[in-house]
Amino acid sequence: MGIRRGKELLESLDDGREVWLDGERVTDLVGDQRLSGAAHTMAELYDMQHQNDLVDKMTFTSPSTGDRVGLSYIEPKSIDDLKRRREMVRIWMEATCGFFGRSPDFMNIHTTGFASAQEVFGASGEKFGQNIRAYYEHARENDVSMTHTLVNPQVDRSQPVESQPKDLAAKIVKETDEGIVIKGARMVATLAVYANDLMVMPSNYLQNSEDAMPYAFGFNVPVNTQGLRVICRPSTVHRDPGSWLDNPLSSRFDETDAMIIFDNVLVPWERVFIHRDPEMCNGIFMRTQAMPQIMHQFCTKNLAKAEFMMALAFTMVRSTNIDKFQHVQEKLTELITFVEFVRSCLIASEAQAVQTPFGTVAPHDMPLWTVRMMFPKMFVRMCEIIQLLGAGGLAGVPSYAEFAGPRREDIETYYQAANSDSRSRVKLFRLAYDAAVSSFSGRQQLYERFYTGDPVRLSGTLYNLYSKDEHVDRITTMLDDLESRVNDHLSTPPFLPVQE
Repeated sequence: MGIRRGKELLESLDDGREVWLDGERVTDLVGDQRLSGAAHTMAELYDMQHQNDLVDKMTFTSPSTGDRVGLSYIEPKSIDDLKRRREMVRIWMEATCGFFGRSPDFMNIHTTGFASAQEVFGASGEKFGQNIRAYYEHARENDVSMTHTLVNPQVDRSQPVESQPKDLAAKIVKETDEGIVIKGARMVATLAVYANDLMVMPSNYLQNSEDAMPYAFGFNVPVNTQGLRVICRPSTVHRDPGSWLDNPLSSRFDETDAMIIFDNVLVPWERVFIHRDPEMCNGIFMRTQAMPQIMHQFCTKNLAKAEFMMALAFTMVRSTNIDKFQHVQEKLTELITFVEFVRSCLIASEAQAVQTPFGTVAPHDMPLWTVRMMFPKMFVRMCEIIQLLGAGGLAGVPSYAEFAGPRREDIETYYQAANSDSRSRVKLFRLAYDAAVSSFSGRQQLYERFYTGDPVRLSGTLYNLYSKDEHVDRITTMLDDLESRVNDHLSTPPFLPVQE
């Protein structure tokens, strides 16, 4: 089959899945105003793979069928492969301004990283390694849209999941000849509404105990599986906009976040990758070397997002002629440094790529870890800078619909700027409002803070990963050397040459 068309993706969403939004079940995902914008954005991304000028940049020849398949499924064997994959991700991310972070390439790379390390999964049973590999090949050859859910519901975060009195987290309740049965909930499944399949993998640390075993699993199921429910947060899409130009980002890029309810969901054995194995769950992303591959994808997303926010700021200040002021240039320079920081880290990760034990090449993780830890703070600051630059012009920007209303002359006269006519200025400032002020922007800021994990735990992980002994040895050696020189030259400063 190979790469799909957007129309095929949209048709695949009409599969009887159980999606709930604003207290009602949604039966027409593509036609529902709250969801249709992102659905059609997904379709546009799939269609881009077929464009004559992009097909070679976005696809490669399947090693098993000879069909064209998405380049995000490539198992990188060289630095050039990493660069090719980054270029593919960049094309999709620039098309969505970096605001559609869970586009299909995210999970494609995620799943590929696991499949390349199938022997890790096979350590607790050869069939589990075979299962992850078979699923990867299925997803690659059928251009499957995937999402995932990793986190247990926030019930009592002071206790491990197996000790919580309210037993709400998804767990194995029984095994049958056909597979395992899951009951409970997981969060936060971004893109679940638009995905064909749901990957359910471990994230939180599990005790290596009998009580924790029911929560120690990894599997993949279709979103329309019987008993699986998708409970969405309210949409950030304006329900009755004066003009679609008023909300140019949220109307197209609200991926939707959801909780997944498993109501005795049967997972076939061939879709099970981890079964009652806490030890396998803990650290699976690092042991498989999947995490550096995933970080490479979302750092490319971060670069596209930072570049968009910088371009937006440049355009705003030029329209009102404030780019001559030094305090404005200082803020713009912050945006420049954010962009170039992320770009440099991406390039460094590729230049220092390492060979994995699985015959693949992975980008060096430390430059990517740095972006992972810094970008959430950067993006919040980017939004703040846009707010400061736009000031009252953002607070009072009218709907673009006013140009078709009875006060059109007022709008055309009084909403001009030094270097911009009124229509251009209103469009620009509506875009800036959506990017930095709206509920869509608030969700984006929250997303950046937490979507790669709890920042406090991530800080601890990075600290423990980082090599520290050599740096401590350097300080100790320097101090010992100074002490020795002082003892040898008591009458002269130790940093001056000895007088003969």
